[in-house]
Amino acid sequence: MPAVVALLRGINVGRHKKIKMADLRALLGDLGMRGARTVLQSGNAVFESDESDLARLQKRLEAGICERFGFEAQVILRVAEDYKTALAQQPFTAAQLERGKHAMIVFLSAEPEPVAVAALRTENPGREMIQAAGNALYIFYTDGVAGSKLDNKRIERALNLVGSARNWNTCQRLLKLMD
Repeated sequence: MPAVVALLRGINVGRHKKIKMADLRALLGDLGMRGARTVLQSGNAVFESDESDLARLQKRLEAGICERFGFEAQVILRVAEDYKTALAQQPFTAAQLERGKHAMIVFLSAEPEPVAVAALRTENPGREMIQAAGNALYIFYTDGVAGSKLDNKRIERALNLVGSARNWNTCQRLLKLMD
């Protein structure tokens, strides 16, 4: 199987659910993944695996996290080709990409219903640009992420899907790990 990108949702963002990236790499190795590399302290990993069933791989990784670290963490997986497609489909302008921390890709557990994406846009209280393509949601946080009310909980609730967001800069770092 080609490289796989693992995006762990909700770890290392508060006092709870802490995983050192060295420990994550060790877990991936113990689960049979090869060449695990991580970026930042927010649950971003790239590895190779002989497992071709991503759903099974996801369940193994989530179970391994629960067993080793004592808490549940949801994981979004993308094979390299799908990850690169999500990046290629981004709708951001060059000026928006210059503000890479404001340009987010939310990697979703499935493709969202168009009506749910439309409702998210309509009900969003801020000035964010929201677009969807495939199983990704693209958001440009015009006024920055920190003060926005469009957080992951609101997105997941509106779309009825699990999602894990990464800014453009982090997406580019993960892309480099694949090469």
